[in-house]
Amino acid sequence: MSSGFYAAFSGWLARSEALDSAASNLANAGTEGFRAEREYFRSALMGPGASGDQLDSTVNNFGVLGGNQLDLSQGALNPTGNPLDMAIEGQGFFAIQTKNGIRYTRDGSFQRTRDGLLVTGEGEPVLDTKNRPIHIPTGHIVIGSDGVISVDGAISGTLGVFTFPSATSITPEGANRYVPVNGAKPRISVSAALHQGSLEGSNQDVIQGTLDLILAQRQAEMMQKALVLFDNDLDKTASEQLPKV
Repeated sequence: MSSGFYAAFSGWLARSEALDSAASNLANAGTEGFRAEREYFRSALMGPGASGDQLDSTVNNFGVLGGNQLDLSQGALNPTGNPLDMAIEGQGFFAIQTKNGIRYTRDGSFQRTRDGLLVTGEGEPVLDTKNRPIHIPTGHIVIGSDGVISVDGAISGTLGVFTFPSATSITPEGANRYVPVNGAKPRISVSAALHQGSLEGSNQDVIQGTLDLILAQRQAEMMQKALVLFDNDLDKTASEQLPKV
C-alpha cells in the first residue's frame, strides 16, 4: 500500500485530535482556573519506536500526535471583592476533597458553610497543607499571600497550595479539576503567592483559541480530502491490476 496513504491518514488523525483539543480549550476560555491543553508530536527519530525498522513502522508513523499536555502558564487575575475568592499567582493548585478522592484546582471561588467549613462552589471541602478540611469562624477574614487565614486577628488555618514535578504529572478531570498520574506526589508550593478577593481566569485567549480551532478544522478537512484521493487511486489500481493476476 502507498506510504502516501499512511501519511494522509496520520495527518488526518493528528488534526482530528488537535481539533478536539482546540474545541475544548475555546469552550473553557471563560472557566476560572482552566488550563489549556497543547498538542505535541512524537518524533520518529527520538520517539519510542526509533530503534525499530526504519523502513516499516517508524517511518510510517510520520507525525502522529504524541498526545496533549497542560499549559501551566498564568491566567489573568480578576478582582471580585469577595474575601473568600482566592487566586494563585505562580505555580500551584488548591487541594479539594471530592467524592472520588483529593483533586486539584486553580479555581478559588470558595464559600463558607453555616458551620464554618470552607468549600468550593460544589460544596467540596477545601484542604489545608496537611490535607485537612478548613474551618473558619465568623468575623473579619484576612488571607495572606502565604495562605494563612486570620479571623479578627486570630489564625484559623492555612490554605494548601501544591505543586507537581511537571505538566505531565497531572491530567484533567472535567473542566478545571486535575488528578495526579504515574504516581506523582504533590509538594507544598514555596513560590506561589495568593491574592485574596480575586479569581484567576483561563489561560486560553478567546481570539487565539478561535484561530486555532479554524486552522485545525481546515487542516483536518484537507487531510480527509487527501485520504479520499489516495483511496480512489488504490481502488483504480486494484480494478486495473487484479484482473491481470
